[in-house]
Amino acid sequence: MKKRIYRTEKDKKLCGVCGGLAEYLDLDPTLMRLLWVLVACFTAGTAFVAYIVAAIIVPNKSEVEKEMQEEAKKSDENVNENK
Repeated sequence: MKKRIYRTEKDKKLCGVCGGLAEYLDLDPTLMRLLWVLVACFTAGTAFVAYIVAAIIVPNKSEVEKEMQEEAKKSDENVNENK
């Protein structure tokens, strides 16, 4: 199963972007948030714009899980058809 990036729903403060990135990179969510704020300070706020874009583009974890279940179901159906 491939690793997917998503916005977390259980460990979010604003939109779940940092929490989702932290899960994807296997980091502590608080550390990810602190890193994001530091990057935002050093990039004159560009990271805040990136956060908003990510919040719009990156799907929620539940959406990703649903999509992965559908893919697994289709894969199982294809295997059964080929037998």
